[in-house]
Order: sequence, then structure tokens, then C-alpha cells
Amino acid sequence: MQKLYSELAAWWPLLSPPEDYTDEAAFFGKVFANTALPSSPSLLELGCGGGSNAFHFKKMFAQVTLTDISPHILAISRDLNPECEHLEADMRSVRLGRLFDVVFIHDAIDYMTTLHDLEQAISTAFIHCKPGGIALFVPDHVRETFQPSTEHDGGDGNGRALRYLEWSYDPDENDSIYTVEFVYLLREGNGPARVEHEQHLCGLFPRAEWLRLLDEIGFQPEIIRDEYERDIFLARKPKG
Repeated sequence: MQKLYSELAAWWPLLSPPEDYTDEAAFFGKVFANTALPSSPSLLELGCGGGSNAFHFKKMFAQVTLTDISPHILAISRDLNPECEHLEADMRSVRLGRLFDVVFIHDAIDYMTTLHDLEQAISTAFIHCKPGGIALFVPDHVRETFQPSTEHDGGDGNGRALRYLEWSYDPDENDSIYTVEFVYLLREGNGPARVEHEQHLCGLFPRAEWLRLLDEIGFQPEIIRDEYERDIFLARKPKG
């Protein structure tokens, strides 16, 4: 498991705080509202990370269940969203025996690096989605839209500070993986800063493969786009 989701998880609120998700979550909230949610709707988020999306979503739903494979990052979400149910689980294999009006997978879907992994995650969403409900999948990229990029940000907290550099590139356009290099500069109190580096491997699939899998599993999919020009997959589960 990547250091960001294990030994460095306590730094997550400085790297990806809820306020960074405000505009994005508002867009997703409109998507949910436009699907005519029932009264007292329920939400399942697979791969919730530190819970920054759920922080904005939870006021829309009567029940919010959050899952993540990392117990360390799940603890961050518990602190932020104590009123939500939290479960340690892998989105490829979890089976809760319950149905939800909305199933949401944000950029945690990027860690599905093979079509088999992606199919398993989509199947999990389908199994947990109520008939007539929706699933929303938000990959950072599809094959057709990927461009190398570099980002940097960070913040200051109580007695600690973080800055990071994120570099995304695709060393082999013939496979289904791109690479993200993270460099974290961490400082506690008045002590010296230290540097941590790690590499994340993420899945990269063509639109047609996404649509094919969603359709074969049983969803009725369409592509919508947000202000970042991402391909977002809105998938409806038939009522009957």
C-alpha cells in the first residue's frame, strides 16, 4: 500500500482538505439531484479516502456508507464524518448485502490498473445499486484525454506543514497504466523538513472499454463532463 495511505495518512488533511472539493462536490450534487433521488436517499462511496467528498455529500443523504481499503485513511474520514458509517473494504470484492440509491467512486477508481480490476469494481457498484438507482464513476483520465501534467500544493496545520509535487506521465502508451510521482516535503514544529517520494500506478482505459464494461455488467451508461473536461460515467441501473 502506498505511503500516502499508510504511514503518511495523518498528513492527508494538509494534502487534500475538504475545502478543495467544494466546487467539484457541488457539480456531483447537481448530478445526483437531477436523477430524482427518492426521499431519504442512501449513498455508498467506494474508496472514500479521507472523506472529503462525503463531507459535502452527507447533507444530501439520509444514510452514507463509506468504504476504503486503507484503515489509516479511513480513520481520517471517521474524524471528519463521524455520523457516517465506515467500513474497511476493497471495492473489487466487498459485498455488504444492502442496496443504495447512489454508488459513487471518485478517483480511487484510478487504482484499477487492469480491465479485470475495473470490471470487478463496476460489478461491485452494480450489485449494491438499487434498481432505478445510479452509479457515478470519476476517473481522472481516459486514454483519449490523458496529458502529462505537473501540480503542486499543500498547506499548514497545527504544528506541521506539507507541500507536494505531483507529476503524471505515461511511459508506455501501449499498456493500460500511467505513472504518478509524488514528492512530499514535510515539516513538524520548528524542525527541519524531510522529503518523501513514492510512485503510484494508475489505470488508463479508452472510453469504449469503459462503456462496454458498464453495458455488459447491466448499467445504462452515458458520459457527462465537468468543468475540468473529465469524462465522468453516469450509469443507471434499470428498474426491472
